[in-house]
Amino acid sequence: MSWINDINWDQLFTAFQETIYMSSISLLFSIILGLIIGIILFVTTSQGLIENKLINKVADLLVNILRAIPFIILMILLIPVAKALTGSMLGASAALPSLIFAASPFYARLCCIAFMEVDKGTIEASKAMGASNWQIITKVLLPESFPALVSGACVTAISLISYTAMAGAIGSGGLGNLAYQYGFVRRNNAILFTATAIITIIVLALQWLADYLAARIDKR
Repeated sequence: MSWINDINWDQLFTAFQETIYMSSISLLFSIILGLIIGIILFVTTSQGLIENKLINKVADLLVNILRAIPFIILMILLIPVAKALTGSMLGASAALPSLIFAASPFYARLCCIAFMEVDKGTIEASKAMGASNWQIITKVLLPESFPALVSGACVTAISLISYTAMAGAIGSGGLGNLAYQYGFVRRNNAILFTATAIITIIVLALQWLADYLAARIDKR
């Protein structure tokens, strides 16, 4: 009973809500931006629908740079951006810019890999039938790669959960912040282990959802 009494359940629930808020909002924007960047990377390759080496190299360089920067450093670099957008460098909303900047290039790369797995013969056949580039993207590329795109979104969501936990170490709120500030720093193992267990359950649930959706969507 003392273990249960050591936990502030209202505080724990608030932290859980903050984690879900940060993860869901950043995932939504990361999917949108990542999909756009992924399409640009794919269609501007040397054998792409709209060959453009300059745009391809710039987009590829941007993705590689953002992916190379450790998340904790990215958060520090984007503190001025977070403060300009939210008015504060602390809190769940302030963590959103760094979460989006970290996850978008990650998902963009997954999108590009998914597009490369689409049968080139199907794309060539669509071209021969007179389909426009936009029609090929919307009617062939996206539908054919949809299972991989959904799987990539789930992988990105799992990564975002871990990012929110790291962001909590510097005051973004959420379960990571609760585990660090009220569990580790104050030597409250009940909070530390409970917050960690909830994060683990969220990740496992997302992985189950990814496997379930992949099995239902992929008809190959």
